[in-house]
Amino acid sequence: MKNILLATTIVALTFTGCSSTKVKPPKVHYTKPTPSKEKVFKKAMREVALSTRNDSRYTKMELNTPEKKMWFKNLMYLLWDRQITRNEFISRGLKKYPKHAYEFTFVAHGFQK
Repeated sequence: MKNILLATTIVALTFTGCSSTKVKPPKVHYTKPTPSKEKVFKKAMREVALSTRNDSRYTKMELNTPEKKMWFKNLMYLLWDRQITRNEFISRGLKKYPKHAYEFTFVAHGFQK
C-alpha cells in the first residue's frame, strides 16, 4: 500500500514539473495604414463618430491627451483593417476604460457594417 502511494506521488510530481513552464504568446506585427487606406479609414471613422451622436446611451470617453487619442485611433484602425477581432478590440478597450463596455461594443459594430 505504501509503495502504491509513493509511486502515485512520484508520478504526480513529474506531471507538475512538466506543466509549470510558461508559454510565450506569439508576437504579432501589425501593419500601419498606407496613405490610401488612411483616407478610407478616416472616412469610416467619421461615420462611426457621427453615429454616436444619435445614441443617447453612448457616453464620450475621456481621450483628453494626444497619447490617449492616438491609442484609440490605432485601436480603431486595427479593427477596421481586420487585424484584430471585435472581441479583441472590446477587450483591449475595457482594459483601459472598464466602464465603457457599451461604447466599445457600439464602435466595434459600427466599423463592421
